[in-house]
Amino acid sequence: MSRLLYSALLYILLPFTAIKLLWRGVRQPAYLNHWSERYGFYSQTISQPLIWLHCVSVGETRAAKPLIEALLEKYPTQQILLTHATPTGREAGEHLFPKEKYPHISRCYLPYDTPDGVKRFLKHFQPALGLLMETELWFNLIAACKAQAIPLLLVNARLSKRSARGYAKVGKLSAQGLDNLSAIAAQTEQDAKRLDDLLGKSGKVSVMGNLKFDLNPPADEEERGRYLRGLLGFKRPVFLAASTRDGEEALILEAIASSGIDNLLTVIVPRHPQRFDEVAALLSKWNIPFCRRSEFSMGTVAGDIPNCSVILGDSMGEMFTYYAACDLAFIGGSLLPLGGQNLIEASAMAKPVLIGPHTFNFSEATDFAVQAGAAIRVNNPQQLAEKLTLLMNDVEARKAMSEAALAFSKSASGATQRLMDVIEKYLPAKK
Repeated sequence: MSRLLYSALLYILLPFTAIKLLWRGVRQPAYLNHWSERYGFYSQTISQPLIWLHCVSVGETRAAKPLIEALLEKYPTQQILLTHATPTGREAGEHLFPKEKYPHISRCYLPYDTPDGVKRFLKHFQPALGLLMETELWFNLIAACKAQAIPLLLVNARLSKRSARGYAKVGKLSAQGLDNLSAIAAQTEQDAKRLDDLLGKSGKVSVMGNLKFDLNPPADEEERGRYLRGLLGFKRPVFLAASTRDGEEALILEAIASSGIDNLLTVIVPRHPQRFDEVAALLSKWNIPFCRRSEFSMGTVAGDIPNCSVILGDSMGEMFTYYAACDLAFIGGSLLPLGGQNLIEASAMAKPVLIGPHTFNFSEATDFAVQAGAAIRVNNPQQLAEKLTLLMNDVEARKAMSEAALAFSKSASGATQRLMDVIEKYLPAKK
């Protein structure tokens, strides 16, 4: 496929984007806001010079935190613009970088990848440097940056086998897009190999590691975790099902029911906030007594927690707190073929981890964690129940996994500094 045909298809589909936004807005009203930005029209004014960092959604935004902190330290006179594609990504940016603490950081949506939309975006903000997080190949955006001599780097890049097959279907377009990037910094050797294969040559892609390993838990998370654990009950075993995806909660609940652990309290945190009510409806349908985390601060359910079997984690920005409060965590997106979510935050909090068989989004990190003794892979709900029972009844085994998790997390750090060394080649720091 040529970029001309790619652009023509985008223009044909563009009128339907409004319908998609309206449809999503029914479940998540935040999709109804800031529509003009999605088409390249902006009202906000940001002073120059400007570093632009694109983080599609929550995961990329959280992963970018150590890099953003390093950019602010090295380039204190630069403004930073965060662009997103989802409301949850934007909300995560607002939570992680509140304006009162980070006055140099602004945020908006990146426009759809039409030639005129991206030209309006670049003309309005005039970035000195662009950084695309993970695997965001917007071919017109890349071409426009190349034409305007704006250095554009793909950083913390990852490419699963499935994504590589998808990009290979438009091989010429993908190769051209990758080649027009100023630099590519991959997370792992596997990611680098797949990117090189798409490029049709080697040498342009370097391996930098995963920024998420440099993500330090906020200083007060242990204290917040202890407070939450006090509400949940120090004597009750607490199992966290983190970042669960559609269809997984039912499987997890089945595993819990067959585990037979006395007085077990399960905390379920769906990956996407628009699913909070859906999971609540499932719990009600199954007649499982549950409490919502969002109600704790209202003082309405704290007294009922001892009678709850499940806590629905329907709050934002508390994942580290949930990890701090639990005894054992399961990482969602992995029981079904969804690719899995990352286990790095759990490892940084020294928590033993169970993870399903489908981890192609984070295959190398997961494999290393299993090899290090920080995680145990389970292939189905039955094995989940077995390992859950085994570990909840074995304090020493959990302690050994906790120590292995923390050591694993620390051993894989350093990606931020390696990336900063690359960035300085395109944006030298003033002495």
